[in-house]
Amino acid sequence: MTTIPRWTLAPLAGEAVHDAAVPAAVAAGLRRLADEAGVPITAVLLAAHAKVLAALSGEREVVTGYVRGGRMLPCPLTTAPATWRELVVAAARPESHFPDVCRPENGFPDTPRLETLFDPAGDGPLSEDAVLRLRLWTDGDDVVLHLRYRTDVLDTHAAARIAGYHLRALELIVANPDAEHGPQSLLSAEELRFQLDGLAGPRRELPDRRLHELVEDRVRCHPDAVAAVHGSRQWSYRELNARANRLGRALQARGLRREGVVAVVTERNLDWMAAVLAIFKAGGVYLPIEPHFPADRIATTLSRADCTLVLTEPGSTTTLDKALDELPGVARLLIDDALAEGHADGDLGVPVAADQLAYIYFTSGSTGEPKGAMCEHAGMLNHLQAKIDDLGIAEGEVIAQVAPQCFDISLWQLVSALLVGGRTVLVEQDAILDAGRFVDTIDDARVGVLQVVPSYLEVLLSFLEQHPRAPRPALRVGHGRGAEGRAGTALLRRPTRDHARQRLRPDRDLRRHEPRGHARTPDGRPDAARAGGAERVRARRGRAPEPGAAWRPRLDRVLRGLCRPRLRQRPRAHPPGLPDRPPSARPAVVQRR
Repeated sequence: MTTIPRWTLAPLAGEAVHDAAVPAAVAAGLRRLADEAGVPITAVLLAAHAKVLAALSGEREVVTGYVRGGRMLPCPLTTAPATWRELVVAAARPESHFPDVCRPENGFPDTPRLETLFDPAGDGPLSEDAVLRLRLWTDGDDVVLHLRYRTDVLDTHAAARIAGYHLRALELIVANPDAEHGPQSLLSAEELRFQLDGLAGPRRELPDRRLHELVEDRVRCHPDAVAAVHGSRQWSYRELNARANRLGRALQARGLRREGVVAVVTERNLDWMAAVLAIFKAGGVYLPIEPHFPADRIATTLSRADCTLVLTEPGSTTTLDKALDELPGVARLLIDDALAEGHADGDLGVPVAADQLAYIYFTSGSTGEPKGAMCEHAGMLNHLQAKIDDLGIAEGEVIAQVAPQCFDISLWQLVSALLVGGRTVLVEQDAILDAGRFVDTIDDARVGVLQVVPSYLEVLLSFLEQHPRAPRPALRVGHGRGAEGRAGTALLRRPTRDHARQRLRPDRDLRRHEPRGHARTPDGRPDAARAGGAERVRARRGRAPEPGAAWRPRLDRVLRGLCRPRLRQRPRAHPPGLPDRPPSARPAVVQRR
């Protein structure tokens, strides 16, 4: 059965009533529409009620209770794409069909658990399971929407909002009964302003430069400072930049076009870092592929990304070669061979626009076929600046690169230090698999910023409990869910839920996003789409384009906002175990532009 969000911070046992007068013009329109459609006026309210329940629950098919003859019957309703008029006609059908539809053999219990009740004839008390009881009563020309609700589930403000959604639905029905109801929002102008501005983080002014250009500035500032370390190898800013420039020219020599996709199939090493920068410098699009992926997955990714060139290295081509057997149009280029071609090592100076595509990351495919998420340069830079600000990354900082290439966090771990004159330490996989060796590596490299997944943080915490050592207060530790702390405490004391809750705050440039063609939804419902990124993030479903078609034309979503580009279809409303809170208490909401 359809449930009502728990929207109160101070639950109080009892019931309360909220009355909302329907404007006279709307009331007259409701009567006129009911007469035209040959349905009772209560059917119009039931249609509006269905629309509200769909907005609150995120479900297209909803079930409310219908009080008839003193008995509470389950009333299934649909809000499938249709006009308001069709929605009204559909809402009028359940009354005549109740005796047949609501039989136990059709799956309806004799005493159903119903949270919402539609009571067209009276205003009895709420049943044991009911949260909200709705009726429309008339007094002459006056029409009033009457809500009775439980105060341990809804507070006064929440009840007024729900009544407002019903009134807005009725206004929309009257305004244009033949309009499609799907794209139309029930939110008031005040709530829209709250979503778009009140919950947004402060604006971040981004430099009108690209990532690689900012790195080039750092090269000129301190060319001989160490930029990256991997095992016993290390490169200065000058060496890293020179290699990236030579690789970039090798890509240009092979006809890399603007926004041409270049895959990188290497281990996590210094050549990987140079290859990523080279692609950006040449105006291409970075596509990470891990060398141990199965050949069919590599082939599918290359094909769907419209990739024609792969940068790789000896030892990383076993499954790649099998994949390329199926893709004769995709060329392979060894990084060592490209560097041996003797290209100049000066900066390329290729113009790259802020809205130019920077990278494509494919999802894991855990809920279906892997899908590619495309991010533009301004969005990538905003993400990096957000991490720098959030973690307090400063010049000389050492950041550990530990994430696999196909995790989007791998990119900020790889290059964010370069923007501030810091150092990236690429931790070899063998060290990651050995907790003791990993801790030694982090400690010896004087790492100041580390992000690991929660399960691996648990491994490190358990290891340190058994092998305690002096804390390093300068180390910031992130566990992959947004809660960062100081290593002096975080590596020796488990993160608390209160700490995680403190992290739920508006970040810079946080905005709300919803799929195109969908109405903005109330905050606090279980499936409100959330996404981050201050500038543009492009995303589309991962399906192969038609022969000769580019990837980009059919975009399902265009997103703007904060950090990691992400779209969650049904995220948790809040961390498990915490009490429900009303929409006004949700700080992390993003906005569609």
